[in-house]
Amino acid sequence: MFGEASEISRTIHEGVKLMDTLKVGVIGVGHLGTAHARTYKGIHGIELVGIHDINVERCREKAQECGCTCYDKVEDLLQDVQAVSIVVPTPEHHAVGMQALETGVHVLMEKPISRSLTEADDLIRLAKEKNVILQVGHIERFNPVVEKGNKVVDNPLFLECHRLAPFRPRGTDVDVILDLMIHDIDLALKFVGAEVDTISAVGIPVVTNRIDIANARISFSNHAVANITASRISKGVVRKMRLFQRDAYVSMDFHKRTIEVIRLNRGMYEDRHSAEGLDDFFVCDRSVLDEEEPLRNELTSFSDTVRTGDEPAVTGEDGRCALLVATRILEEIETVPINM
Repeated sequence: MFGEASEISRTIHEGVKLMDTLKVGVIGVGHLGTAHARTYKGIHGIELVGIHDINVERCREKAQECGCTCYDKVEDLLQDVQAVSIVVPTPEHHAVGMQALETGVHVLMEKPISRSLTEADDLIRLAKEKNVILQVGHIERFNPVVEKGNKVVDNPLFLECHRLAPFRPRGTDVDVILDLMIHDIDLALKFVGAEVDTISAVGIPVVTNRIDIANARISFSNHAVANITASRISKGVVRKMRLFQRDAYVSMDFHKRTIEVIRLNRGMYEDRHSAEGLDDFFVCDRSVLDEEEPLRNELTSFSDTVRTGDEPAVTGEDGRCALLVATRILEEIETVPINM
């Protein structure tokens, strides 16, 4: 941690100082983009300058709600801000992202980083050339459940992930792998921390012409295994991950924001004859972490990174790694014939 004096005097990334107000914008104000705009408005030290959307009527409506300017042209918004959230459909990530980065604006790109590895490489390269931040919006990284999980998860051997959601038209421009599953792909890569070895996967379209339900089994070089299921045609919302490691079982509910850690009661195990039942052999710690909003944490982290020039919590390379695994899953699904 820096002292107060050094904080004030330290010159920060791209000439921004910690005492300065950071000017930001949002490109794409559908459901999620609107949430970005509203959240920026509530963060100290950030000025939401304006927003842009191809739907001009919606842009003007949201701008009035948020008390900012509706920009008819992306290039005009980019001239007036230091950083932007890009919350457009995935097929547009590359074009809009390249335009922002070329202008020298810091970018928080909603997940996935892009629709192809080539496009991801373009974005990562240009961000480095322009010396600007490229952060990818894997928002579960900022869920307080995951932040606590980081302290207890250690070399997990098996991960079981379920991410289910009711059907909504938004997000169906890509398969469920890039829409929902990629959250758990990113977390699995982070928690395991090893190279992906083999992947087997199945998936089917149900109500769209893209994959709506999918399951993938990912084997890692350290022999860990992740079994990941995603569906966007479920009746309710489920966002859970269970991790098994040598000293503990960790159950995380990202939706309800609870985490349960079960460890072996070694004292009772050594004196097992005094146990009255199986429950006596385990110690359970359950926490409810509903006081923090992941999106606010994410946007605050992004703005702090822009000020300091430090590496973002979720780098472009992180986003590419998740996209690479997602791409391999899609390729694996395509090898399995579907009889409809």
